Amino acid sequence: MDKLPGDFMDVLKVGGSAGLNFEAIVADVADLWREGYRMVLVHGGSDATNRLAERLGHTPRFVTSESGYTSRFTDRTTLEIFLMATALINRRWVEALQGRGVNALGLSGLDGRLVEGRRKDVLRVVEAGRVRVLRGDWTGVPERVDGRLLGFLIESGYLPVIAPVAISPRGEALNVDGDRLAAVVAGTLRASTLVILTNVPGVLRQYPDEASLIGRVTRSELDALGTSVQGGMRKKLLAAGVALDAGVRRVIIADGRRLSPLRSALAGEGTVLEA
Repeated sequence: MDKLPGDFMDVLKVGGSAGLNFEAIVADVADLWREGYRMVLVHGGSDATNRLAERLGHTPRFVTSESGYTSRFTDRTTLEIFLMATALINRRWVEALQGRGVNALGLSGLDGRLVEGRRKDVLRVVEAGRVRVLRGDWTGVPERVDGRLLGFLIESGYLPVIAPVAISPRGEALNVDGDRLAAVVAGTLRASTLVILTNVPGVLRQYPDEASLIGRVTRSELDALGTSVQGGMRKKLLAAGVALDAGVRRVIIADGRRLSPLRSALAGEGTVLEA
């Protein structure tokens, strides 16, 4: 598809962890929108899903793959809880942005087959030092985004707000990683920048020491760095590599807890990963 209108077409991913400054992010998005800056917002939902699952008596289960990535095991009940939680978060973003004059439009990847993904029905995980095979998982890998639909919405004056849900070739709803989804969206739209706001200042060389922030990372350094960081940051670095390989010029992983978090990130504060 052709490059979308304007030089300011970026993708913003807001993490689903607790502690982010929701009001400050909304204010930044609205201010930039009024200045003519166009973007797509992808949000997460991990913390809200955990809290809702606990309230419903369905304790979340997390597993670690053979390659060392930790993710939620999504049985059918968990999938339904995830759909409820992310739908509520999506409505909250749309409400807040509309309240500030931004014509936000809430979507999930199910709507119009916006995001198609491959289901990972069988997982190989490591538990108690042994490899186990788990079946009945409803997670997936986002592989294709309908860029024409997103382009039409942006050109029509909407700000798409996308929940991390995809659809399989068989029409099944899938829980997908929001960072990976944002990377595929950014690559599809040929965005100049992917901003990932999280609850730390960026990539930390020695987590949780925030003074150990890594300011710049090149694509050639990224793979080695991904094996040394801890927790959810590994997935963010994996997503950064996907975005850079798809033609996105830079990925910025930055602090979503601060005032003016999006403006600060676009100014280069945080960890800037470049092709």
